[in-house]
Amino acid sequence: MLVEIPAEINCNRKRSYAVIMAKMVVYSISQHVASELPADQPVLTCALCYAECTLTAMHWIQDCECVFCKTCLNKYLSLLINEGNCSLLTCPDAECGSQGRFSHKEIEKLVDKETYDRYIKSKFEYEVELDPHRTFCPGPDCETVCHVCPAEPKTAKAVNCPSCGLHFCSMCKSQWHGKLSCDDNQTKLGLTNGLALSSRGDDSALIKRCPLCHVPIERDEGCAQMMCRRCKHVFCWYCLASLDDDFLLRHYDKGPCKNKLGHSRASVILHRAQVVGIFAGFGVLLLVASPFLLLAAPCILCCKCKVCKCCDDDEGAAGSDRRTPTVNPSAGSF
Repeated sequence: MLVEIPAEINCNRKRSYAVIMAKMVVYSISQHVASELPADQPVLTCALCYAECTLTAMHWIQDCECVFCKTCLNKYLSLLINEGNCSLLTCPDAECGSQGRFSHKEIEKLVDKETYDRYIKSKFEYEVELDPHRTFCPGPDCETVCHVCPAEPKTAKAVNCPSCGLHFCSMCKSQWHGKLSCDDNQTKLGLTNGLALSSRGDDSALIKRCPLCHVPIERDEGCAQMMCRRCKHVFCWYCLASLDDDFLLRHYDKGPCKNKLGHSRASVILHRAQVVGIFAGFGVLLLVASPFLLLAAPCILCCKCKVCKCCDDDEGAAGSDRRTPTVNPSAGSF
């Protein structure tokens, strides 16, 4: 049984949502299987469904060494792969420090062949989308990967498909429009009727392109701080300005986007207080730990010097052994 993840759920929350759905699917199965476990085999408790399973029914993630039952991991991976979230295939435990990633061999063992083939295809499409020198042909029934000639970033380039011969734009994927910009070309074609793909700051547009990777993004609700699902670039929806380094969201305090964030003033102040508190906490921790680091520095240097000296002595002893001549007792003296 596969459960479709609602589209309105943020991509950062989909992994947790998949974990919850996997627990719901596996819980009923675990209640029936728990009573049939052999008594002579050791059992482990799955951290997702809390069912007791034998060692053969468990799987160790190689990257982080967390242990879960294969049934939970099958449902977890299948949900994410069917939603196209190949970049989120990490350890389902939210408290895992390393957030280990599943290898190709692990995914192949845990899911069925159809799901694994879908994973390979989605991963390949994701890699092509991130590659600035490759793109898919937008022609009908043509899935050819075309080469994009290197040029300046954020510049439209003409691409020629070797299979169907289509001459198209690398940014807007429409037929090549020469020196005309992508937005002007869409206006010329009459595509700006509320669903136009815009790369400029148009408040009325429902769909815009990421200013970094140019993927189409639709905004149906929420605040004006947007994050591209493909390249993780954070930007303002209205003016498309970069917000990657604007932790305090000061962009919305002045200029044309003033008070357009979509949150109340109290929530913005609370967010800023949390950010400042985090940085202040790290500063206080570093200030408190600095005397101990200064006291421990001589000990660390002495230990390092002793290790280096021992290594030098060992190398010197080995060198002297190699230089000692061998005396043949049977040789006579002259």
